[in-house]
Amino acid sequence: MAREKQPEAAAEAEGTPERSYREQLDYLNPIAQPLASRKLTRKLYKCIRKAAKHKQIRRGVKEVQKFINKGEKGITVLAGDTLPIDVYCHIPIMCEDRSLPYAYVPSKS
Repeated sequence: MAREKQPEAAAEAEGTPERSYREQLDYLNPIAQPLASRKLTRKLYKCIRKAAKHKQIRRGVKEVQKFINKGEKGITVLAGDTLPIDVYCHIPIMCEDRSLPYAYVPSKS
């Protein structure tokens, strides 16, 4: 009986609409600059999905920091609503030192 309730709860969670781009901007951190435009955000999300499919994505601060230090090339996409800020505020500086492009998107979801 418990198994029957779980799919219903999952269906309800999937049925909730995602927040719009404007609504996501309300939850941004003050350091989230340069923020990707709405069009660029869609393209970055699409690129992230494609990279994840081909297992060419680095997730998490430690892993990203390690590969930036190694000199791996690519684009760094940072979520603008991540808390606490202190955890990842050094990543943009590392990217600028190594001439890597980076951008903030409004939401980590």
